[in-house]
Amino acid sequence: MAARIEDYALLSNCRTAALVSKAGSIDWLCLPRLDSPSVFGALLGDEAHGRWELHPADPDAECSRRYDGDTFVLITRWTLGDAVAEVHDFMPIGLDPDIAIRRTDLVRRIVGVQGEIDFVQQISIRFDYSRGMPWVRQTGTADEPCLVAMGGPDAVAIRGGRLTAVDHQHRGELTVVAGEEHDLQLTWFPSHRDVPPVLDVDDEVERTKDWWQSWADRISHDGPRRGDVVRSLLLLRALTNHETGGIAAAATMALPEEIGGERNWDYRYVWLRDAALTLEALLDHGFLTVADRWREWLLRAVAGDPADLQIMYGLAGERDLLERVLPEFPGYQGSSPVRLGNGAAAQYQADVVGEVLVTLSAARSAGLDESEFSWPLERQLVRFASEQLERPDQGLWEIRGDAHHFTHSRVMMWAAFDRAVRAVEDFGLEGPVERWRGLRERMRAEIDGQGVVDGHFVQYYGTTEVDASLLLLPQVGYCRPDDPRMLATVERIEQTLMPDGLVRRYRTGTGVDGLAGSEGAFLACSFWLVEQYAVTGRHEEAHVLMDRLCGLTNDVGMLSEEYDTVAGRQLGNTPQAFSHLALVRAADALARNAHRPR
Repeated sequence: MAARIEDYALLSNCRTAALVSKAGSIDWLCLPRLDSPSVFGALLGDEAHGRWELHPADPDAECSRRYDGDTFVLITRWTLGDAVAEVHDFMPIGLDPDIAIRRTDLVRRIVGVQGEIDFVQQISIRFDYSRGMPWVRQTGTADEPCLVAMGGPDAVAIRGGRLTAVDHQHRGELTVVAGEEHDLQLTWFPSHRDVPPVLDVDDEVERTKDWWQSWADRISHDGPRRGDVVRSLLLLRALTNHETGGIAAAATMALPEEIGGERNWDYRYVWLRDAALTLEALLDHGFLTVADRWREWLLRAVAGDPADLQIMYGLAGERDLLERVLPEFPGYQGSSPVRLGNGAAAQYQADVVGEVLVTLSAARSAGLDESEFSWPLERQLVRFASEQLERPDQGLWEIRGDAHHFTHSRVMMWAAFDRAVRAVEDFGLEGPVERWRGLRERMRAEIDGQGVVDGHFVQYYGTTEVDASLLLLPQVGYCRPDDPRMLATVERIEQTLMPDGLVRRYRTGTGVDGLAGSEGAFLACSFWLVEQYAVTGRHEEAHVLMDRLCGLTNDVGMLSEEYDTVAGRQLGNTPQAFSHLALVRAADALARNAHRPR
């Protein structure tokens, strides 16, 4: 059975990612891209679905782990009596796109520190989401063993240790002594090509560490929780495809929001909303070039008629994200169905245009120059928004129940027109500004009239329920954080959405989302509340909640989507961009408002 979600650490080459458990098992790896079919899929099943185990043969060995500085070189330290050895796992960053289409590598270096430890490795390769049993053959020599597995368009070579077939798996043993290093390499390549040459691991590990560390050294943040902020921004970078600029929402698919439940979604795609918010976090810390690349990605992805706008795309802008079930997987700890693709791509979510325009406006304010097509693209998006004024939507949370006029969605439509007006007024760009001003005021009048009940904002028109997305209203400038309606909304959220001190998205018991079961506390929402507390002078409560939330990160600083406060464990896909970008925003708010009077 797969480990607890918080027991996994991430390896990344900015194209794909692997999850490594505390027990030394790589249980999730899709090759060559994050949204490619899995090669190791034990995360959603067991060893029969593919994994690569590497750990001491003695089960009494104890481990601890950390990243090597601000990198994704994972160091797992094993101790057995007086003997000590380390496993250094990493994916070479491989920045050359011409090489990336021909090979992707993962290295596991065993380093003897003290004494002698016997290690065992066991590997089972399952291509195409465990639907393809590979053809495997030994191609190396006694001195340089090499195992090659092929299936359809994919092939992998495993080097560095002699492996023997045992029941559709391969097993091997090796011993490491103090001062000795032993390198194991996995290389993916297209099956119609020759096996790529062996890597120079010394060169690759230094180059990879230097790349990550130099990127992290550019981060500007002098406030509280700097370590958490840096690791969160690194995770956001790891989810950003180096070639295309597409920013994935998470590295995994089908990890459940409720153990044993049906809320199991594929998050390896680019949500315009999540990517836009990620971009804002990166912009706030000095990464303007990333904004330029994402704007280019956006232009390619949404090219054509704005009426065809989707709320999510593939990492290179692919539109076909058909949702279907993979019966080959029993699901993470029995949570089924396992869904591939995401049906939400066909939903209408009215907030998305506003999210994109708010981010592009922030990039413009940060100094990003207009390209030939950037402002025409924004004008097209504004026109699309203006044509949807009466249309209800599925909202920020992608409900699969009835569409509504969600208050947050309507506010983001207001934000779309507001940022269009600002582009003309503040930057001299051309557009029908009087019409946009009129639409902005129309949306405000509607929201103030129908989105407020008993003095607080509501989840959607016609209900008295609240929703955690309402915490975002001050963040986009719709109202002041201390607006009486906002303070009343916070009070209602505290009363109805925080049964255990962390914020739920909404009350699932109302049936608004059209799904069975429940879910954990959505971590981003609690970080939003930290920000709200900080900007309204509730400093002690802000710091207490921030401390609790940061205490939920695992031993290497990762957060998933949700948290089960009863079982005390992370839930949902991981690492979750939404959680980490919200952490960064909350830390920034604490820094900016450290001396704000109550």
